[in-house]
Amino acid sequence: MVGKFRKRVSGLITLNKFVYLISPSEINKSFYDNLDKVLSYGNVKFFQLRLKEIQKNNLLKIAKKIRKITYKHKVKFIINDDYNLVPKIKADGCHIGQNDGSIKVAKNKLRKKILGVTCHNSITLARRAIKYDVNYLALGSFFKSKLKPYAKKANFGILKQVKKNKLPIVAIGGINNLNYKRLMKMGAKYIAISSFIWDNPKLKPEIAIRKFK
Repeated sequence: MVGKFRKRVSGLITLNKFVYLISPSEINKSFYDNLDKVLSYGNVKFFQLRLKEIQKNNLLKIAKKIRKITYKHKVKFIINDDYNLVPKIKADGCHIGQNDGSIKVAKNKLRKKILGVTCHNSITLARRAIKYDVNYLALGSFFKSKLKPYAKKANFGILKQVKKNKLPIVAIGGINNLNYKRLMKMGAKYIAISSFIWDNPKLKPEIAIRKFK
C-alpha cells in the first residue's frame, strides 16, 4: 500500500524505495551535491542518467562521478540508451527505448545486469519485452511531460493489464506529488520523476523528493 511507506529493518525505520529518478537534461556543478542530498532521503531505487546531446568522453566523466554517489546510497545506476557504456562505468544496467536497438542483443550484452524497456501504451510491446526476460517495463506518458512534451498519452488501464505479468512497472510522464499515488494504486511499482525534482521553481531538489512518501 502507498500509505505504508516505511518499513522496519533490523530495528531501524527506512523508507520504501519506489522512486525511479531521471537526471536533468544538463548537468551543472551544483548537480552532484544536490544528487547526494536527494538520494540521502532514502526513497530512490533507481537513478537514470539521460543525456542526449553530449560527447561520450564528457558523458563518461559525469557518469563516473555519479556512480560514486549512487553507490554510497545503494541506488541502482542506470544508463540511458547505450548498453555498451554499462561495463565502462560499472553501472547496474541500461534503459532502452524502442529505437535503441535489439532487446535481445542488449540482454545478451548485459547478461545479469538490469535491462529496462520503454513500451509506451502498448500491450504488444510489453509482451515482446517480457519475452526477452527484461527486468522492468516503462509505461507512459500518463501526464503531460516537460522531459518528453510530444510523447503519446497512455491510458491508466494498461497498468492493470500489464501488471498481470508480474513484471515491475515504471510509470513515466509528468508525474508529480499530486498524481503519483493513483499510478501506484493501479499497478505501477515505481514512478519516474525528473522535472519535479530538478526543474521545480518552488522547491529545492532535496525538499521536492520528500513529497514522495
